[in-house]
Amino acid sequence: MAKKNTSSSKLKPNPKARRAQLGARRSKPAAHSRTYSIPDYRLEKPDFILRQVRVGDQVRYEVESGDLLKPAPPLRESKYLSKQQLIEIYRWMLLNRRMESALEALYKQSKVVGGVYFGLGQEACSCASAYALQKDDWVGPMIRNQGSTLVRGFSPRDIMMQYMAKAGSPTKGRDASSHFGDHLQRNVVSPISTLGDLIPVLAGVALGARLQGKNIAVMTYIGDGGQSTGVTYEGLNFAAVQNLGLVLLVENNLWAYSTPSDMQFRVKDLAERAIAYGIPGVIVDGTDACQVYDAARDAVERAHRGEGPTLIEAKMMRMKGHAIHDAAEYVPKSMFEYWRKRDPILRFENYLLNVKKWLTPAQNKELIAGVEREIEAEREIAVSSPMPQPESALGGVYCEDGCHEIKPKYGMPKVKAGKGRFKQSEAAVHLK
Repeated sequence: MAKKNTSSSKLKPNPKARRAQLGARRSKPAAHSRTYSIPDYRLEKPDFILRQVRVGDQVRYEVESGDLLKPAPPLRESKYLSKQQLIEIYRWMLLNRRMESALEALYKQSKVVGGVYFGLGQEACSCASAYALQKDDWVGPMIRNQGSTLVRGFSPRDIMMQYMAKAGSPTKGRDASSHFGDHLQRNVVSPISTLGDLIPVLAGVALGARLQGKNIAVMTYIGDGGQSTGVTYEGLNFAAVQNLGLVLLVENNLWAYSTPSDMQFRVKDLAERAIAYGIPGVIVDGTDACQVYDAARDAVERAHRGEGPTLIEAKMMRMKGHAIHDAAEYVPKSMFEYWRKRDPILRFENYLLNVKKWLTPAQNKELIAGVEREIEAEREIAVSSPMPQPESALGGVYCEDGCHEIKPKYGMPKVKAGKGRFKQSEAAVHLK
């Protein structure tokens, strides 16, 4: 006969103890659980909803909700920038805008071959982000990031001659758009028209530098429309998995050509997509140069420490159409007026003159006059430069003997003996 279990009463659960145990579990997350946050450094968070309406045969967009009458907020104080550095960035932004104004005039004078793409309203994002890079770092600008090419050492005449297909342009007249760079001196990768393709290219640059024993930052840009392309995901995932120093600025300028953001993606903030890659994502006001610079500098320093990629979403609005042929009539006029109050150059000017009082009106006037003199001199050089000779089109198609030498930029890859007869780089071994 089986022995009776006399301890069964001891095994009965105590309801109070059980509730306390469950409560403790709920209040304390499991060790394997992960939480994510997306820092948002903006001092205002506009929330507009657009809807598509049909009037007769015409379709247009209207702002359904959102306060369009709010005044622009002040700039956020930079954690890093000095007085002199802020004035330098301000000047780069002025040069960026005046150069694009000169290009628009040249286009209307039929001196430009092809189209022109403008970064009006995005000067803070282009200039302040590139300003955060160091000499050994690389940048791959997009069509609206002409300010970043200026910061990296190209002159306004280079850009103007490029659009005019002049012999003295960076591509010697072989291209009439923004497809130019300089991998030898300025560490600038030429823009690629296929959106998103710069991301894996820049990730490859970072990988190549690491195989040579150096952690660098590689910066590139993508718009809110291009951010949905497949190659964007592939390139960013590769950079994340390989822990490469990619700094990706997502320029959420509200319009993917003529498609508003509300009809192009479902997430509230594009920075949320960083969560899927396991990398930091941050949000900044793209019209505030201080916010852009600080976020870019933090990302660049992470890259230099070998801590991997960062996704920065810069929110602003494209203040012209997709290109010069696009009048952007699909944009509600009230939205244009809202963002005009947030002109990045006017906000910066007010910050330097009236908030910090680091520039007097007379000094600011002279600074602007100096930029205009420079642009006029550069424009004259570009206009008077010759067109390429027809026979020059044959040059540069094939690499002739001794045309250039391919060699490591930062040093020979460090290797050590691997298994069998193969050798592996130390960086490659570290990845395993």
